[in-house]
Amino acid sequence: MVRPRKCRRIRAIPVSTFYKPQGVALHELTGVTLSLEGFEAMRLVDGENVNREEAARMLGVSPSTLCRILAEARGTVARALANGWALRIEGGDYVVEDTENPGKRRPVNYYHIGRKSRKKYQK
Repeated sequence: MVRPRKCRRIRAIPVSTFYKPQGVALHELTGVTLSLEGFEAMRLVDGENVNREEAARMLGVSPSTLCRILAEARGTVARALANGWALRIEGGDYVVEDTENPGKRRPVNYYHIGRKSRKKYQK
């Protein structure tokens, strides 16, 4: 039996979750999906210059797992930009951290790529 994946801790859902090339109709585009934990890893390491050990601690994963998440996320974004594809940010195994009360987690929609969404409450 496979061990269930740990939920990654993210700070917030991104404001915009869909990007597409300008001037191309949506029905003509191919799209790729970037998971929310991949987005959060890129935001921390590339956007805020947090070192990888600290970013891994903030996500609640090991540094090697963070490197794997980063490589997958960067590859997805690079393919989308190079090929003119639409990019959707959604899915993954995550829980949203409550920034006002560190250590507490808010109830959020819990998504897993390939499964139906369901409500999950974290302690």
